[in-house]
Amino acid sequence: MKVYVSFWLPEAPLNVLREKHTVVVNASDQLPSPDELVTQLADADALLCVGSKVDKTIIDRLNPRLRIIANWGVGYNNIDADYAAQKGIMVTNTPDVLTETTADFSWAILMAAARRVAEADKYVRDGKFKGFKPFTMLGADVWGKTIGIVGFGRIGQAVGRRALGFGMKVLYHDQKPIDRKKEQELRASFVDLDTLLRESDFVSLHVPLMEETKHLINARALSLMKPTAFLVNAARGPVVDEQALLEALKSKKIAGAALDVFEKEPEVTPGLLELPNVVLAPHIGSGSWETRTNMGHVAVKNIIAALDGKTPPNLVNRPVARKP
Repeated sequence: MKVYVSFWLPEAPLNVLREKHTVVVNASDQLPSPDELVTQLADADALLCVGSKVDKTIIDRLNPRLRIIANWGVGYNNIDADYAAQKGIMVTNTPDVLTETTADFSWAILMAAARRVAEADKYVRDGKFKGFKPFTMLGADVWGKTIGIVGFGRIGQAVGRRALGFGMKVLYHDQKPIDRKKEQELRASFVDLDTLLRESDFVSLHVPLMEETKHLINARALSLMKPTAFLVNAARGPVVDEQALLEALKSKKIAGAALDVFEKEPEVTPGLLELPNVVLAPHIGSGSWETRTNMGHVAVKNIIAALDGKTPPNLVNRPVARKP
């Protein structure tokens, strides 16, 4: 059977797939256009989807042989999974394997924003460092502060676990409280969103993108935050109203922000690039060789199971039965 891979991946997981199926990998350094994607999938049984958007209009053009769209990533808002299910197409993702790496990076950009690492790096590179001065590039302490985690699933809890090493108070908000034993283990307190925003020194976002979470952090939410607080987004760009964030940063309603994702990715809201109090990263939260390779292995396992007539381990939709 044929599997099309929409962007280059490390060879190790692809070689596992090649043992059982014909694998065709997009040779370009750009994602395929919608027309190119449909053309490549004309005789394919599976798509290993690396960053491509697969919406209703594309699904309607796919060949009826396609059994599975295996998304390379934990988030799958790039795929219309519900509509795919109506067409009998399975959609899977790659959870768990990127949890710790993404939590690490959330902390990396949190620390970078708090201690002005990007600004300091540019300061030195621009030749402005002329020797130690006691009040140059002063940042904010992290130790002993309060972190508010919005979305307390796998990644949110991993971020909270790291906060314990910094002696922080951990607040969290989600649809409902987590298991009491786990809550005690993480020394985390469930609060409503407004309370979290008011009391946190660092607000870290880890919610999926859904209708309810789009612009969850808007002008009102930002107005509740401390003027000394920092916002960290390693979730999905549209969770934050970037125009409202820009205004909050410019007016110093909050101290700073760190963004790994953007509302209209890859575009960045005009004005953010010029601000010194925001750290910007190109969607690399899970960006380590080990994790990106392991994500490939999980996606491959999903594909092999589906093409063997089994239920993939990470199925995220409920496809209707195909006609014989």
